[in-house]
Amino acid sequence: MSGYSHSPPGYGYGYGYGSASPPANPHKNQAGRGGYPAPAPSYGSLFAALVPSVFPPGTDPEIIACFQLADQDSSGFIDDKEMQRALSSYNQRFSLRTVHLLMYLFTRTNTRKIGPKEFAALFYSLKSWRGAFERFDRDRSGFIDANELRDALLSLGFAVSPVVLELLVYKFGKTGGKKRAIEYDKFIECCLTVKGLTEKFKEKDKAYTGVGTFTYEEFMLTVLPFLIA
Repeated sequence: MSGYSHSPPGYGYGYGYGSASPPANPHKNQAGRGGYPAPAPSYGSLFAALVPSVFPPGTDPEIIACFQLADQDSSGFIDDKEMQRALSSYNQRFSLRTVHLLMYLFTRTNTRKIGPKEFAALFYSLKSWRGAFERFDRDRSGFIDANELRDALLSLGFAVSPVVLELLVYKFGKTGGKKRAIEYDKFIECCLTVKGLTEKFKEKDKAYTGVGTFTYEEFMLTVLPFLIA
């Protein structure tokens, strides 16, 4: 598979950091700085994924209270519907599909349960993405059009081609007036999809050549979680 280039944003398409070579740690950015959070830890076994995590030191008490309110059985986990309600309590509407994609990317499992540490990272990232949405929704329409999406993705380090951009707007947008545009909920889903697929591609493109080799099974396992979330 190919079609990506490690070029600075604005000079080709792919994942860029504005320099000729990737930084030593491309995931060093923290939530709130570019909206590109560090990836969630990968659990070594199914058993480890069943053990509740803990909130990192210094976690915002508001986030802790939000999680504890949703965790009605005090299990140390919240499921997809509980998380949907928790996030929607902040005057944001999140579809279950978006919630499932968030849970998959921040837990690296399909258990559809999330613990305190992962919930906190997810919550901080949502704040960052909300900031990006508001910053690039320049006409304050409540929607992101194609040009605004292109600029938003560039700010996150993703320079997609016009063809890919058109597909993203068609997939995640809804018709409003004379053109198709993306509302906040779908903007999050769009960013998660681009980010998640790009990270998977980069695992096969460690030299940042813009070319990756996948077996058929690897390709299916990479794409399917984003299609069936």
